[in-house]
Amino acid sequence: MYFLLLKNFIVSRVVVIGMVMVLVSGGIGIYNGMRHLERLESNIEQTAHFQEEHIRRNVAFFNRDMGLLLYYLRFAYVNEAAPLNGLFIGQRDVNNSIQFINIRNLEAQKYDADLTNPVNQLTGNLDFGFVLLYLFPLLIIAVTYSLLSEEKEGGTWPLLAVQSCRPVVVLLRKLSIRAVIIYALLALLFAVAIPVLGIPFDASLGAVVGLSFLYLLFWFAVCFWVVSWKKSSAVNAVSLLTVWVLLTFIMPAATNNYITVKYPVPEALATTVEQREGYHAKWDMDKGPTMESFYTHYPQFRKYPLPDAQFSWLWYYAMQQGGDDDAREHVAELKEKLRMRNAASDHIARFVPTLHTQLRLNTLSRSDLDNHLRFLDSTEKFHERLRLHFYPKIFEEREAKGEDWRRFRPEYFTEAVETNYAGLFLPLLMITGVFVVLCIVNFRQRVTI
Repeated sequence: MYFLLLKNFIVSRVVVIGMVMVLVSGGIGIYNGMRHLERLESNIEQTAHFQEEHIRRNVAFFNRDMGLLLYYLRFAYVNEAAPLNGLFIGQRDVNNSIQFINIRNLEAQKYDADLTNPVNQLTGNLDFGFVLLYLFPLLIIAVTYSLLSEEKEGGTWPLLAVQSCRPVVVLLRKLSIRAVIIYALLALLFAVAIPVLGIPFDASLGAVVGLSFLYLLFWFAVCFWVVSWKKSSAVNAVSLLTVWVLLTFIMPAATNNYITVKYPVPEALATTVEQREGYHAKWDMDKGPTMESFYTHYPQFRKYPLPDAQFSWLWYYAMQQGGDDDAREHVAELKEKLRMRNAASDHIARFVPTLHTQLRLNTLSRSDLDNHLRFLDSTEKFHERLRLHFYPKIFEEREAKGEDWRRFRPEYFTEAVETNYAGLFLPLLMITGVFVVLCIVNFRQRVTI
């Protein structure tokens, strides 16, 4: 019987076309992910080469004035990309993965990003995550919406119902065949992606595979629940497409709008204004308050008194620090708002399987907002280390030739993802279980014409 059901399923032209389209789209997504990783790697290599050349040229020109030299020198800090990022690009195509900063005021540099065509950013990338989250559910809908209705509309269901004491078993067999083939298609794409993208066999990969499996299982449960209504093929198709649009577009968009309204971030503009005014206004102010604020921030530098000269690098870098200090309150508020947004989206996503899967896949591939916020926090520490290293050399007016500039290479921010299997799998398992129970309730009575 399984062979006949499989034969009837495979000969369908719609099934073949749908599977080929998903397979081709998945291949394109993997290719785009490979190009994305190659582009990041190329940018890192070019950055390393540029930093070396940049330092060499500036040291040659400003080898006597350390303060002037450090005004121009920039140092690279890289948010390392995981190979899984090739499957789920997430926000890595929007947020910059390389910070190229100097020791001047940080807030004016921290949110710098590459110039990118806004049309490309609007359309986004066709990555494997898009295929998994959007196209696989459509394929499942296409092959399951008529499990029962095609038998009823073709006049074969009465014969099956008479010959079987449990007609629902026939539907489960048809469903299992479709599930096996679609899961085989998913496994094939993973089998291609792992060597192409160089993904290691670790806990993160296991979590991604398990989450993908449960996500498709959820859609099979939804489709079988709609089939259990015992309606016509047209009603089933329209109902499932409505559910698909609701879960993949409307609810994520509504969640985003809700979070944006609930947690507005006017602090982003206020931070920029405060930082700029805090720095530029000090040109016309008495130097005393500026230096006192700097010594309060760095008490270890009180041993460097302000020179009587019209201009000094001690005062200049104190002004730069003052700009960051003036914006500190708004910076803290901005960070808190962004973290509250992230926490709210995580909480809501527990009840929206598509949103939950997307967020968790981005987390596992280190391409989510939380990863970027931690990268920015680490950038602040990197910037502070540079300041503490160079400030004494500037204030003591040392010459640049006394520094070993060859040791300044791009530094990396690396983050180990903790795999919380309960948090990953339970939301999907619970909501899938709800639909399974609903199917059992609907099929409790004998399926009739």
